[in-house]
Amino acid sequence: ESGTGKELAARALHGLSPRAGRPMITVNCPALPEHILESELFGYRKGAFTGADRDKIGLFVEADGTTILLDEVADIPVSVQTKLLRVLQEKEVQPLGQNKTFAVDVRVIASTNQDLEAKIRRGEFREDLFYRLNVMTVTMPSLSEMVSDIPLLAQHFLERFSREHGRDGLEIGSEALQALMQRPWPGNVRELQNLINRAVLLFEGPVIGVSDLWEEVSAAPSGAGEAAS
Repeated sequence: ESGTGKELAARALHGLSPRAGRPMITVNCPALPEHILESELFGYRKGAFTGADRDKIGLFVEADGTTILLDEVADIPVSVQTKLLRVLQEKEVQPLGQNKTFAVDVRVIASTNQDLEAKIRRGEFREDLFYRLNVMTVTMPSLSEMVSDIPLLAQHFLERFSREHGRDGLEIGSEALQALMQRPWPGNVRELQNLINRAVLLFEGPVIGVSDLWEEVSAAPSGAGEAAS
């Protein structure tokens, strides 16, 4: 799901690998139009298309010896999927307008919040690319599946944003923690992070209470603020 920390998990995988000496390269796939995504990934030769006034090294060549994260890989157009499959199969890249290929040694991590198998059935994602990518799958749990971690995460974000905003000596009250654990969290960890950030910025007292977390009482979970029985 969105907000579960897929990129954070990818960075952890990279950081624990022998490739950690070089930075991981991240590609936000849906943020780039098709023709730009293709040239960014694979590079191009000067004159390959209008506006190509110089050679460009693609991100796969830049990632040689390190890790590349294809964030939201489900949004890659089918035409680019075909070229990506070749890179994964042959371990070489051919820039646009270039006859020469370049061998690359790249660890590929791909993330998605979509059902790729459903996209395959609709003809929107290549089946062979899916199986090439799907060597090892890590499913990120939703926040509702790890309620016991919410106090730890809340404290982590409290300390982080307290440092960033110069608000020392803050703590989250017990009733507020109970309220956080009762919330459904459709936005997962990202939603929790933003909520704590806003509370640190706006609250007035040293102890963050339920009313400091939610602007409107109706937004708080049912029973928030009541004493635990």
